[in-house]
Parts: sequence; structure tokens; C-alpha cells
Amino acid sequence: MKHIILLASVTFAVSSTLVGTLSSVALAQEPKPQITPDLINTAAIDQLPPDRPEKAPPEPDPAIVRLQVLLDRAGASPGVIDGLYGENVSKAIAGFEAMQKLPVDGKPDPDVVSRLQNDVPVMKTYAITEEDAKDLVKSIPKDYAEQAKMEHLGYTSMAEKLSERFHMHPDLLNALNPGSQFKPGDTVNVADAGAPREGKVKRIEARKSTGQVFAFAEDGTILAVYPATIGSEDNPSPSGTHKVNGVARQPVYEYNPKINFQQGKNKQKLTLPSGPNNPVGTVWIDLSEPTYGIHGTPEPSLIDKAGSHGCVRLTNWDVEELGKMVKPGVMADFKN
Repeated sequence: MKHIILLASVTFAVSSTLVGTLSSVALAQEPKPQITPDLINTAAIDQLPPDRPEKAPPEPDPAIVRLQVLLDRAGASPGVIDGLYGENVSKAIAGFEAMQKLPVDGKPDPDVVSRLQNDVPVMKTYAITEEDAKDLVKSIPKDYAEQAKMEHLGYTSMAEKLSERFHMHPDLLNALNPGSQFKPGDTVNVADAGAPREGKVKRIEARKSTGQVFAFAEDGTILAVYPATIGSEDNPSPSGTHKVNGVARQPVYEYNPKINFQQGKNKQKLTLPSGPNNPVGTVWIDLSEPTYGIHGTPEPSLIDKAGSHGCVRLTNWDVEELGKMVKPGVMADFKN
């Protein structure tokens, strides 16, 4: 009888362990909460923590998406809209505070929220057209010599194209459109960042310490603020004040390892074709300091997270907006 009781106890223990294990597996496989346009449109940004969490959750937060879109509409670009409480969000808040002449601390306090909050949805739908499917390329090789052989350094997918058009990270676009093939005829959920800023820029400030570009109007007010990569330790940006020579849209990229840097084993001059995946993106704002400019990037999510070769790098959509507001003769002031 004792042996029977012992066997039953062992069986019970094994069964309990198995149940616990299966419960853990089931819990681990439980689908994550899906982010939706409705959750974003109704999210309360007044309940966000005052300080950026040291370990922000890896999943997009509907309230952060809403905050990023509202900041973008107001002219304080958060860079890529991804729903994550990153450094560029704090920078955008600080930029908005400066625009509103509020104390600048980069925190979503009541003054910031009250001037941003509105009842207008920040998400919308977009119907993909046949025109959208044009100019896509299969892939972009990393080697400049191979890129130079291509006719156009275009987007590699519809998702990449739509992400940039609506200022979004591809991960957020995919999360909002589960199962979408992003084909002509499909209707997808996207961020509604509003119309580009308009105005006449009198002066540009590139602030190296904060990684931001400020665009000032003639009366001294701030027209727009952008997160930026401004040089690097190995290739610092210029100092002092320089003049805008002109604005080139869809520029080719002239690679010269003797003047700038050497990429891979490429020791000869190369001309890389235009396109959003060109090393300088879709716009080049040429400065009077030789070889330096303000330009776009093929990697918008790396803005102020990876160094540049001395120039000022913005997202393609931000530099396109800035490029429309500057004319030759505008001064660009580099500040530490």
C-alpha cells in the first residue's frame, strides 16, 4: 500500500509539473495586444510618464504614436514615427517647447499636452495605387561600385515606400496592417502627419550638442525643428557660419575617397544614381563649406544614432520640407 501511495504521489508531482510547463508555454504563445488606429486615436497623452523610461517597452505604445504625430504636425519632428519613447521624442518635445516659448525640459507636461492635444484623428487610411508600385528595385547592394551600376537607388518594397511617405517605421506600418501584402488596390492604415511646413527660412542652426536642426523665420520665430546626425568623432562637422549655395533634389552622389572617406575597397571616383536609398537621400542642401551639406538618408531610423561623414543628415521627409523653405544665401550656423 505504501508503494501505491508513493507512486500516486510521484504521478501527481509529474502531472503538476507538466501542467505548469504547458501553462507557461501557453502564456508565452499568447498573442501580444494588437495596436490599432482606434487605440492610437483615443490614446491619452496626458498620462505618459514625465521622464523617458530607462528601459522603454519594445512594443509601440499607442499614446507615443499619437504624441509623435501631433509633434510632427506642429513642426517639431520626432524623426521616425515608431511608437517608442526614444530620445528623438524627448528632442521633439523640447523643440516644441522652444517653439511655444515654454521652459525647455523635453517632458510631456501639462503645458505641452494642452497645446498639442486635439480631437482630430492622427491615423488615416490610404489606398495603394498602381503609380505607387513604380520605381521599386529588388535590392540595394552595400558596395558603392555595385550601386554605381544601377539606374536608380529606389525603394526596395512598397512597405518601405509607404513608411517614408507617412514618416513611419516599417515595423509600425506592418503592425497596423497585419497580413497586408501592400499591393495596388489595398487600403492600409497610416499616420496622418499633416501637410509639410511652409514659410521662408532666414537662418538655420545645427546644434551639435543636442543633435537638432532649427529653422528660423525672418522675425526670429522657429518654423521647424528636426532631429539630426551632425558629423561624428572621426568626421566632425564644420564650425562657424556658412551659406546655402543651393538645393538639389534627387541628387546623384559623387563618391571621391581622396576627399571624403573610403567605402570598402573602392579607391576610385564613382557616381551613384539618385533615389531615396542614395547615400545622401532625396535632397542635398549645398553649403559654402566645400563638400559639406544638409541632406537625407537611406536609413531614417538611424538619425542621431549613427555618425555621419561630417555633414548634417536628416530623414528624407524632413530635408525635403526644409529644402522647400530655404533659398541660396540662407545662413547655416553650426553651434556646439
